[in-house]
Amino acid sequence: MATGSMPERKRGVPEGLWLRCPQCKSTIFRKEAESRFNVCPECDYHFYVSARERIRQLLDADSFEEWFTELRSCDPLGFIDRKPYAQRLEDERAKTGMIDAAVVGRGYIRGRPVVLGVTDFAFMAGSMGSVVGEKLTRSVEEALRLKLPLIFVSGSGGGARMQEGILSLMQMAKVSAALGRYDRAGGLYISILTNPTMGGVAASFALQGDFTFAEPGALIGFAGRRTIWNTVKLELPEKFQTSEFLLQHGFIDRIIHRKDLRTEVARIIDYCEY
Repeated sequence: MATGSMPERKRGVPEGLWLRCPQCKSTIFRKEAESRFNVCPECDYHFYVSARERIRQLLDADSFEEWFTELRSCDPLGFIDRKPYAQRLEDERAKTGMIDAAVVGRGYIRGRPVVLGVTDFAFMAGSMGSVVGEKLTRSVEEALRLKLPLIFVSGSGGGARMQEGILSLMQMAKVSAALGRYDRAGGLYISILTNPTMGGVAASFALQGDFTFAEPGALIGFAGRRTIWNTVKLELPEKFQTSEFLLQHGFIDRIIHRKDLRTEVARIIDYCEY
């Protein structure tokens, strides 16, 4: 190096190019996983994807019309744990760019019009507060009014949102009642369970589909393994609360790889002559 010249910088590997699969522990090229719908090329582990990415994967390009974006959660209980609930909501909105844990609207799957709702784990673990319940309920009512198939994609590990107390718990009944009206009117409801689908979401709308599908290896259930052990000291069977266990015991209809979901949902809609 010449005297007085700047020292050369070592060229390293840019951050974010690689992923470590939590299942097979392989280090994989991020872009390769993304090209496979965010699925590990080595073991088929299905990585988390955001609600917006779910919409892009399922619906025809630029066909999604989002509804009820004006709804915002408030703080009816003045709830405070490590921080005030109102502040937590603001932090979650800043972190995720989402208004709340659910995105709903109308779009097209291979030219077929549908109403779609997606819950996203990134926003407070996808927990169901008043806004999530209201959005899902309104989307069911719109599907009924427009006579369209209804699809919910569940990615909720938080169940009912404790910061809203009974107002959160009542969303389970509210969404279920709306689905009951939709069912009696002959509507087609397809529920897609992803990792995780737990708590009040699993105990209400997520397992009420006319067709209930799940991604491979998804965690699905009510109380988690640690909660069950800490309360009743019961060790769960191997692979309990997974898609595969639920399929074996008749709780879901099929396990569908993420890359095939769009095609299979369109096939079901056609089969039901919707």
